[in-house]
Amino acid sequence: MPPLRFLLTFTTMVSVLHYYIGSRLLNSVAWADWVLWAGWIFLVISTLLQPVAFLARGLRNHALRDTTSWVAMTLMGVFSSLLVLTLLRDIFLLIVAGMDASHFFQADFLSLEKNTALLAITGALAISVIGFFNARRLAKVIKIKVPLRNLPAMLDGFRIVQISDIHVGPTIKKGYLSRIVNRVNTLNADLIAITGDLVDGRVSELATHTQPLANLTARHGSFFVTGNHEYYSGALDWIQEIKRLGIQVLLNEHVQLTHDGATLVLAGVTDYTAGAFYDTHLSDPHAAIAGAPQHAPKILLAHQPLSAKAAESAGFDLQLSGHTHGGQFWPWKYLVPLQQPYVAGLHRLKNLWVYVNRGTGYWGPPNRFGSPSEITCLTLVPAND
Repeated sequence: MPPLRFLLTFTTMVSVLHYYIGSRLLNSVAWADWVLWAGWIFLVISTLLQPVAFLARGLRNHALRDTTSWVAMTLMGVFSSLLVLTLLRDIFLLIVAGMDASHFFQADFLSLEKNTALLAITGALAISVIGFFNARRLAKVIKIKVPLRNLPAMLDGFRIVQISDIHVGPTIKKGYLSRIVNRVNTLNADLIAITGDLVDGRVSELATHTQPLANLTARHGSFFVTGNHEYYSGALDWIQEIKRLGIQVLLNEHVQLTHDGATLVLAGVTDYTAGAFYDTHLSDPHAAIAGAPQHAPKILLAHQPLSAKAAESAGFDLQLSGHTHGGQFWPWKYLVPLQQPYVAGLHRLKNLWVYVNRGTGYWGPPNRFGSPSEITCLTLVPAND
């Protein structure tokens, strides 16, 4: 349950922002009375449901909890798009108003106000509808070749399938996860990497819905590292549950895999913020690689791309991350670089390759617009020096 102070602050903020949307899109335009009433009723309902999105998890009735979460989270996405488009509309109108008056008559400006208000409303609905279907459909498989220096010939073609940020919880359940598992199992993986933020909820609430993970199959097995959302949901319990499902959890440690006679080092670190929850979980790429054979290829699973700098200095060749969701839906992907060094895809940091998965599920609003979900199939190949 979120703290009362947070809920009061959050509710006040969203109330003000909803009023701003209404005053700019409804009150400033000559709509029919029924449109005004319908618009304000929608904004009031949306305002009341925003804090409910955080409170719904406390409901004992599962059906009521899930239904409430669906409605609240969906409206949260609509509100987000409405707010952004309203701001962009106001900026545009300010620019037009600042133009030479001789080129723009008052009647034309009033018409422009109404047309742009209609465009903002239509755009927000379109983003929400398209984003909803993108979020709920099965993630596409993205195939990437990663060239590694001094890769042994026996590891040429080694295949890693990465899934990340599924967020099993209020709107993502067993059926959604089963489809992901079934698709992953068709990719003939040598190993499967799950790079955090698997869940949003306690083991007691979601164990049934994470059960499909026990069906994952790969030559060298499946491996998991914690994300920040595991720590919001009882990380210690989830670590034990994930182990029970037959998945190896890497907590600042590594394993040595023997593949056709060649050695591959696979390491994993706790989430970048984990030390704030448990002192013993402080994320440490150097500790994760300690004692590993010097000349073997070294791969790190780290939930946040922020781990890349430490991973490069520790001597890793490849880091697999998630966390960013690629921004999830427009326009938030443009803000991710304010907090993370990489948003999505393959990047190079000196001698380290970093791949950032856009997420195989979604968080919060069931909305993916401009940043589709993915299952990543990474194939190791020798670098062409």
